[in-house]
Amino acid sequence: MLQNPTIQFAHPAYQMQAAFERRDLPGKTFQTWTLEETLSRLGEAEVLVLSGYWQNTFFDAAPNLAYVHVCAAGYDRYDISAFTERGIRLANSSGVNVNAVGDHAMALLLSLTRQLHLARDRQLRREWRGVVGDIRRREDELEGKTMLIYGLGAIGGRLARLAQAFGLRVLGIRRNTAKVPDGVEALHAPAAFLDLLGEADVVALTCPLTDETRGLVGAEALARMKPTAYVINVARGPVVDEQAMVAALEGGGIAGAGLDVFDPEPLPETSKLWSLENAIITPHSGGETRRYEENVIDILAENLARLSRGEKNLINQIA
Repeated sequence: MLQNPTIQFAHPAYQMQAAFERRDLPGKTFQTWTLEETLSRLGEAEVLVLSGYWQNTFFDAAPNLAYVHVCAAGYDRYDISAFTERGIRLANSSGVNVNAVGDHAMALLLSLTRQLHLARDRQLRREWRGVVGDIRRREDELEGKTMLIYGLGAIGGRLARLAQAFGLRVLGIRRNTAKVPDGVEALHAPAAFLDLLGEADVVALTCPLTDETRGLVGAEALARMKPTAYVINVARGPVVDEQAMVAALEGGGIAGAGLDVFDPEPLPETSKLWSLENAIITPHSGGETRRYEENVIDILAENLARLSRGEKNLINQIA
């Protein structure tokens, strides 16, 4: 059992300690803001709440560590077997950004089809655009178009419902096809992905990064898409082959892309994506909202309560 633990929050921006202390929850808390500061105080922690700072060398510096809570959904940098061997519990914050990322994906699509990014550019130049005679250069509508969502977990499901509300026909890809989620017309296994691309006006990526999804959208996939189609990536950067994406955007293979994730991050200044008019780039901010810390603490507080009672099962347990 873990009673009244010492909790270290380690993040360069998230106000986790403040959010935790507003709840008047049991435990002694402190927050570190840099990797160096985090390393210097690891020996004090029984519970560690962090995301990108983690590295396996932390084990040796944290002899009292009993539980690590990842304040994000992604945990591909965590060595699960190492946690299991040491008997250290591990859980993530899957679900905290379901609404935020689903909304962000829809916002990227709306921005592309309504050309809001181009309107903003003209605003900065104080330029009034007249009526457009070339139909191909006008804003577009979503009603009646088809969205193909790869990854129908909570975020993909949220996006499917939003898309349906805008009149889109939604097709889904996921491993378990036994039950079709709300808002999805048809559900397919991953093997059908390439064959379905020709039907899609929008390809939305909301999947985790796995060996199966790494490089999923590369030259072959992009070649099968309509030249009028859009790619929305709120999954992970390596799911898309950036070089192939740039070639498709520059050559008219697809109409545009809304990208919130990249490989590597931050996106290097030398990337051609920065200068493409038909790409919208956001800095992996899809999940960041004013409620983010509170959403993480909801899960953390429940898991700490379970650990204090000696329970084995945690929310979003990984190890």
